[in-house]
Amino acid sequence: MASGKNYVCSQFEKKGWFSVDADILVHQAIEQSSQVILDTFNDIAHAKKINLLNEDGKINRRELGKILFSAPELLEKQEKIVYPVITKMLQKIIFEHNKVILNATVLYKTPELLKMCEVIVFVQSNTIKRFFRARHRDLLSYKQILRRFKTQKNLLKEYKKFGIPIFIVNN
Repeated sequence: MASGKNYVCSQFEKKGWFSVDADILVHQAIEQSSQVILDTFNDIAHAKKINLLNEDGKINRRELGKILFSAPELLEKQEKIVYPVITKMLQKIIFEHNKVILNATVLYKTPELLKMCEVIVFVQSNTIKRFFRARHRDLLSYKQILRRFKTQKNLLKEYKKFGIPIFIVNN
């Protein structure tokens, strides 16, 4: 989160690569899976006095995030719902384009997609810089940012498990 992945992807785009922001696909997958998500998390949301729906009837991702990032098992439940949808979307995009860069923090959680990658471009930045970028960009509370950082600990270690060449960018 807030390491500079978007900037790095924009540089690849200038060289003719098709860049895919997985966060956008997550939003689409949430919309497509909204009823399953509501069925799964509505009781928890109700208990925490959180309204999962916006006025337009769509899922409020910020409010959903308050639930998901409060406990690893809840985030895992959400991932089991949306990752299969995202995987199908990305497979289609990859097959439609010659050179694709995936802007995805936790791609290691979808091994079938990661196996399609020739190299991993791992963008890292120091925690304090990331914290203030996230605070400015997302307007999240300090606690929310730290929870999200916690869920993304040891990412490089996770990617090394796959044996795919890793190019590290310090941003």
